[in-house]
Order: sequence, then structure tokens, then C-alpha cells
Amino acid sequence: MERHDGWLLTDLFQALGRRRGTDTAAGKQSASPPDPALDQLLAACEVLMSDVGEASMRAIAARALAAYDKLDDDGKQAFFTHVTRTFDVDADQVRTAFRRWEEARGTGSRGEEELIGLFDVVEPARQQLLRRMNHAPHATLALVEMRADLRRLMHLHPELRPLDHDFHHLLTSWFNRGFLHMAEVTVDAPKELHQRLMRGERVHPMASGAELRRRLEPKDRAVYAFFHPATGDVPLIFVEVALVRGLPDRIAPLLEPGPALSPEDADTAALYSINNALDGLAGVSFGSFLIKQVIEQVGEQLPHLTQFATLSPLPGFRRWLGEQAKQDAGLESLARELDALEEPAELGAKDIERIRARLLPALARYVAVERRADGRPLDPVARFHLGNGAAAWQLNWPANSSAEAWRQSYGAMINYRYEPGELERRHEDFVRRGAVALGGPLLDAFPEAVTASTSSAPIDR
Repeated sequence: MERHDGWLLTDLFQALGRRRGTDTAAGKQSASPPDPALDQLLAACEVLMSDVGEASMRAIAARALAAYDKLDDDGKQAFFTHVTRTFDVDADQVRTAFRRWEEARGTGSRGEEELIGLFDVVEPARQQLLRRMNHAPHATLALVEMRADLRRLMHLHPELRPLDHDFHHLLTSWFNRGFLHMAEVTVDAPKELHQRLMRGERVHPMASGAELRRRLEPKDRAVYAFFHPATGDVPLIFVEVALVRGLPDRIAPLLEPGPALSPEDADTAALYSINNALDGLAGVSFGSFLIKQVIEQVGEQLPHLTQFATLSPLPGFRRWLGEQAKQDAGLESLARELDALEEPAELGAKDIERIRARLLPALARYVAVERRADGRPLDPVARFHLGNGAAAWQLNWPANSSAEAWRQSYGAMINYRYEPGELERRHEDFVRRGAVALGGPLLDAFPEAVTASTSSAPIDR
């Protein structure tokens, strides 16, 4: 073992010497003192990308991740920049491989071997580096956390976007939904798991352990978490469920202390908060798998339930209304009146009804009609639930009096309903045609929205 470690140290020291010698020859001496951790990390990357055996790769990868943990944000940004630039594709190799493939096809061959060669060279070397880093113990979770750092720094350094694409490509494969398993989180679960749930809750943040117990302990509440073998006891996603009677139209009764409803008296399972617990897995979709599994689990335990629905935020509505108000006098008047309020508690019942009558059609248009350039709905939560096969069912205002909800949507919320027998059809309609499924009170109140929601061209995937 000592001899093996000695070889590793020799390789690292040689790589460090080459790096420092190259920098000196290129006149890259910096006025600031060198960062030993960054030097060690970049040297370890050089060794990892050399002809190194699997046993050595594991040890070097562990040293690389240990060095990364010592970096501050400046060091991390320097590392990400180096990796993005140094381990890019070789344009000459890509051109050569493409030419060989085209020439092979020109002779009547399908060019299978040439196509494989083209695939090999169009993949950035960065992906190979990340795969080799993943040989270290517990590396997968460390790389997920590394991507979270990258995404945080990328806002100021958009040139790092290609590296984020590489992370996303690999993590989508590593975190295939087939590897996930679900478990209910109980009040006697490990403290660390409780803390992760509290830190990861962004839809309805929790300020205390008492608030967490309110979501775990009563018989009419449950939290389900999804885990992956590579992350151990660290949850990837968690879903919070409330058993209620009828569709909930306000969030406060689901969050605040109150008498518990006997599960036998409930007719609805409300999925009122769904959170990705790891920032580094942003954009890695697990599809409708998690929703279906929660519904199946709850439905098996309580077969008398008649409906499964969400109470969801509309995070982009206020911004959209502000943009539309510049071109529409009616919406401009509505936005001005709402902007003058701090919360609907200031209003009497008649004023609430008057504003609601004007606000709900705008909300319906935002959810059912408005599209991004790619044909998908503007609202990210709508894209998630509609893509999972749900139907937009009921608009609610005022539904959430929190400052964040007012900032996002003037406190409006929406119920998406999951009907198990319709999930696959609605999912396919959404994916293939961009159709927004509407039902219930929303469809009854705004039947014209269903025509507009299905008139868009098929989505180019």
C-alpha cells in the first residue's frame, strides 16, 4: 500500500511540476499567492486523464475531490474555467471523423465504424474527467454538490454553460428513475434527514421543528422521499401530502396547527409541496414516476379516496401580468390595483369578489394559453404537472398570503388534478401536441381556454 501511494504521489508531484513550469514559461505568474488546493486539484485532473489504472484512478479521484472541498468560490470558478477550456472537444478530430463518415457513406457503406469514431470525438473530454472522478468513494453525491456550485457561479460566468451541460448529461444517466426507491419519512426518522427536509423545502419553508412535525406526525399528513443508491440516506426529492375533504383552495389550513382529520373521513389526497432536495440535480427529470408512486402508495392505504390533486404556486404569473399590462389597458388597470395592495387581507369581501372576477380570466390565460418559444406553457410548475399527465383544474385567489407568494402571483394558487386512468393519455397529448388538459371548475368557467390550449402546433422535440 505504501508503494502504491508513493507512485501516486510521484505522479501528482510530476504533474504539479509540469503545471508550474508551463505557467512560468508562459509568463502566468500571478501577483496573488498560488492556491495549493487548486494546484493539487488541477494536477490530479491531469493524472486522471492520463493512462492510469483503475485502482490508482480511485485514489487520485479521492484526492481531487478532497482538494476541491478546500477551494473558495474564486478557486472553484478557476477550476471550472480550466476544465471547460482544457478538456473541450478537438475540432480537428471532429472534422476528420465527420469527413471519414461521409466518405464511407459515399461508397455505399453505412459507415458504422466511422460513426462510432465520430461519436467518440464529439464527446468533450470533460465528461470523461467527470466519469473518472466518480471512481472515488461517495463521489456521485460530491459531483452533484459540485454541480450545485457550478450553477450558482454560472450566473456570473455564462461561459461555463458547456460544463453544466456535461454535468446534466451524465447525471441524467446516473440518476435514472429506475434506481430510485421511495420511503415515507416519519417523525422518528434520523435527525439529519429531518434537517435535510427543512433545508430543502423551498415551496413552503419551515422555520422550526414544530412546523416539520406538523407535516409528519398527524394521521392526515405524510411526507414521502425518494432515494438513490449512490446518495445513501440523502433524499433526492420529497413530496408532502395532506388528507383533506374537497379540493383545498388555501394553503394556510394545510400548514398551520389544527385538529387532524381522520383519514377515513378524507376524500382527497393533496400533494401540496414537491421539492428537489439537491440543487445539483436541477433539470434532471424523473418524469411522472414519483407522482404515480405516491398516488399508488396512498391509494393502496386509503382506497376510499376519490381524488388526488395539488395545491400549487404560479411563480411566473406576476411577471407575466406586468409584461402584458404594457399592451393591454384592462390588464394594466388590474396590475396597478394589485400592485397597490400588500395583501388581500386589506380588502373586504365585495372587493375580493370584484378583483377575483378580473383576475381569474388572466390566470386562466396564463396557464392554458400562453407559451414559450418551444411551445411549452410559460409557468414552470404548469410544465411539470401537465407533463406528468395532470389536468389544470381550479384557480384559487386569495390562496397564499406569504410575501413570496404575493411577489410571484399576488397570492394565487392552482389545483392540478391527477386522475390515474387519464395520466398516460394526457401525458402523450402534452408531449406530442403541447395540449394543456383542463377540467373541473377551470374548464366550466373558461371553456374558450381549451380551444386555445390545443391549437398550438406540435412540439418539436
